[in-house]
Amino acid sequence: MNRKIHILAVFIFWVSTVFAQSPAFTAAVSSTHVAVDEQFQVEFTVNANGDRFSPPNLTGFRALSGPNVSTSMTSINGSTSMTTSYSYILAAEKEGNFTIGPATIRVNGQTLITRPIQITVKGTARGQGYRGGGQQQQQQPAQDDTPEESSAELSKAVFIKAVVDKTHIYQGEQINVSYRIYTKIGILQSQLDKLPDLNGFWSQDVGDPRQAPQWHTEIVGGNRFQVAELKQTVLFPEHSGDLTIDPMGMTVVAREPAPARDVMEQFFGGSFKDIKVKLKSPAVVIHVKPLPEAGKPADFGGAVGAFSLEANVDKNALKANEALNLNVKITGAGNIKLIKNITPSFPPDFEKYDPKVTDTINKAAARIEGSRLYNYLLIPRHEGNYTIDPIKFTYFNPATQRYVTLSSKPFQIAVAKGDKQVNVSALSSADKQDMKILDKDIRYIKTSDTGLSQDGESFFGSALYYLLLLLGPLLFVVAYVYRKWYLKQNSDIVKVKSRKASKMAAKHLKNAKKLLSAKNSKGFHEVVFKGLYGYLGDKLNIPYANLDKDVISEALRNKSATENTITQLEDVLDLCDMARFAPVTGISEQEVYEKAKNVINDIEDEI
Repeated sequence: MNRKIHILAVFIFWVSTVFAQSPAFTAAVSSTHVAVDEQFQVEFTVNANGDRFSPPNLTGFRALSGPNVSTSMTSINGSTSMTTSYSYILAAEKEGNFTIGPATIRVNGQTLITRPIQITVKGTARGQGYRGGGQQQQQQPAQDDTPEESSAELSKAVFIKAVVDKTHIYQGEQINVSYRIYTKIGILQSQLDKLPDLNGFWSQDVGDPRQAPQWHTEIVGGNRFQVAELKQTVLFPEHSGDLTIDPMGMTVVAREPAPARDVMEQFFGGSFKDIKVKLKSPAVVIHVKPLPEAGKPADFGGAVGAFSLEANVDKNALKANEALNLNVKITGAGNIKLIKNITPSFPPDFEKYDPKVTDTINKAAARIEGSRLYNYLLIPRHEGNYTIDPIKFTYFNPATQRYVTLSSKPFQIAVAKGDKQVNVSALSSADKQDMKILDKDIRYIKTSDTGLSQDGESFFGSALYYLLLLLGPLLFVVAYVYRKWYLKQNSDIVKVKSRKASKMAAKHLKNAKKLLSAKNSKGFHEVVFKGLYGYLGDKLNIPYANLDKDVISEALRNKSATENTITQLEDVLDLCDMARFAPVTGISEQEVYEKAKNVINDIEDEI
């Protein structure tokens, strides 16, 4: 008896060894008869350690997920075997008979191929979860994943909401809103459906949009949720009253536990079903109080937050008609981009120009903070000692609920007598002395020989005759040199496109100006956006398909463009990109047009 058992054990070991030495690569589907848009699973399994898996031809089907790779190892009597599965979740696109082509894999230098599978598609399904398992499994009931039914079931397990740091604020005060997703179940896919309009607010996204969401745990209502931040925005209310932060909409595919169908499934943790859920964050009402009228200074320009003021001049002594630079810098946290320009008082003998305004904003922080720099170009026209009055700036501090006025020190400017040879235009003012052009007012007419020829003088042999005689060969040489120069200048296509980039940009800006006059906001932003991208592609020799802000910014830095110019360009591109899909408040189309024109001029000057 023992001998028979021993022989049987040897036979089983021999059979298992033989089969273990023969790797197999098989394909299976959850169903060969499906409906249009019905989700089903196809699985490719190899019972050995393989590599170089090549997926099949899936024409006629839409791949919703995959390849999902799973590996299992089994050890029996010291003999270890490995099984690897590659699965896809598919959905049929139309009715008909289709074939899932063979997949291939390499095992020990040998290429294994699965058999093709015929799939019959008939009828239309409505919002089904996929059918998991192999071809031999029983078909599961179709799961309806329409938002109405699935959201009612899962509203307590997965949802999104807008979290604000405060709901009672002053007009112009900064408020942070964070859109977050809360879930107790797995999320396979997500898609943003609708961004909030944010009417009544000036908005600015903060944080790094390229960074993947970071998940953490929170306890909500006694339940533990996994939470991730989807979007963080800083808002500034533009007027008082009750303003609403609109909902954000998105669609997710959630994986929900399902009851086990047999003992084995229960032993391995049960089964799951994937359901498409439409989520919508609740609207949030913000109560905005008007700024107090009591104690409001006459020069208040709408600044709300906490700021500091710095002012300086580049020189305290100069000559008349020389340039003087006055820099005024406002630094702090608040609505920096919405501050109206300050209006310093300068001596009447100083000619002044509109200031150059440079904003430096830290978008990576959780709030808007940075600085605004005003650069004033001043030209004193007469000698003397002058005083530039203190520069004043007023803002409202919501923390203390008071207006604060900052003031710089006065600046003493000594102006010496200027160069007499400098010609300057007289300034029309009652308290300024008349200025004259220094030089001779009238120059005498110089008399000379008229150069008229006398009777009898011959043209042949004259200087003009020889000049005209040499003119033909000379023009030929000039034309030849010009042609060589022209061919050389136009032989390099990259340089030609770079030279003509500004002309093409000017053409786009001209079209944008017409759309601006016609009050076609969407068309205006579209033309400015495409014009800037076309200009940058030609100027920087970047293929249109590779154009994005990071590539453009890096290329400009390589060509020694300033960070200020790069920042201005990114702001214009962001404004145009957002305005093509949703209205942008807080900035006019005319300002966008001027910013686009100025940034093109700056790029031309710098590179």
